[in-house]
Amino acid sequence: MMQKVVGTTILELAQGDITECVVDALVNAANNHLWMGSGVAGAIKRKGGQVIEDEAMRQGPIPAGEAVVTSGGRLPARYVIHAAAMDQDLRATADLICDATRNSLKRASELGLASLAFPALGTGGGGFSMHEAARIMIETTSATLRATSPVSLQRVLFVLLTADALRAFDEALARVP
Repeated sequence: MMQKVVGTTILELAQGDITECVVDALVNAANNHLWMGSGVAGAIKRKGGQVIEDEAMRQGPIPAGEAVVTSGGRLPARYVIHAAAMDQDLRATADLICDATRNSLKRASELGLASLAFPALGTGGGGFSMHEAARIMIETTSATLRATSPVSLQRVLFVLLTADALRAFDEALARVP
């Protein structure tokens, strides 16, 4: 599968390092206090610089499930959208992953962005099932894009670290009508 068109937007899957993506914005798998520790957040901070965490923390804490925008620092992406898919106890839930995905798409739309890259939200430190996160994120993205008009996003990329994660997202994408 690896890609599907939903409305006017291409949903695409790739295995790799999200910090290398040349997109308008990438999504950080954040906690609601917006400090950037390990996993995706740590990789973004190492590559993009301390400025990203500083900008994020000035906006926090935020409600779990919400998303805020910072600059991309030294990343190829112009912006980072910090999606709080974990609450204060650093656990992800289905509702938080759904809300964080929807709110990330909303921030991208508000900025008029054409391209956005997501990691698998809530599956690292949040401890959530990869298959379930894939289903939730793909379904939420598809439904949000269909309900939004007009859509500025031309490309939504899901960047997965492992082959197993890529398979989980590919299976979820194959089920999108």
